[in-house]
Amino acid sequence: MMYVVIGGLVLLLVLAIGMYNSLVSLRQQTANAWGQIDVQLKRRYDLIPNLVETVKAYMKHEGDTLERVIQARNMALQANGVKEKAQAEAAVGAALTGIFGLAEAYPELKSNENMLSLQEELKSTENKIAFARQYYNDIVTAYNTKTETFPSSIFAGMGGFKPKELFELEDAAARESVKVQF
Repeated sequence: MMYVVIGGLVLLLVLAIGMYNSLVSLRQQTANAWGQIDVQLKRRYDLIPNLVETVKAYMKHEGDTLERVIQARNMALQANGVKEKAQAEAAVGAALTGIFGLAEAYPELKSNENMLSLQEELKSTENKIAFARQYYNDIVTAYNTKTETFPSSIFAGMGGFKPKELFELEDAAARESVKVQF
């Protein structure tokens, strides 16, 4: 009888360790996924000054549009946290959409070699950002589910595992990727 009780306690201990370790693993995956979003956003932010410089030569009368792009980029660079970063990304997306919309009026810009290269890089980066956001939200959902379901919720509470925010864009227009096709 004593062996059964000891065996049961050992089994419970092994299950508890497994649950705790899976929570730690999911928390680390969440941090990694957020880091991947940051890497892609940084790449996007690095492309924006090149884009603005390329466009400046052709759009002499559109200084306010170019200024909005730079302001949105700078705000996004300073954003902290998931919600603030999502709001900043909505502003960057809107500003980039505006600049690409204006570029339609400048045929020589549309055929500029540098502009075509930047367009392709931004398109690739936008795809990578979308994938990184999806991956982050998938991992956050798994993590949040694990922290809320029984019995792992007991260990989540004791271990200080707090729910994470999903990367959601509040503005419906911001959910669309930036159109970079001329």
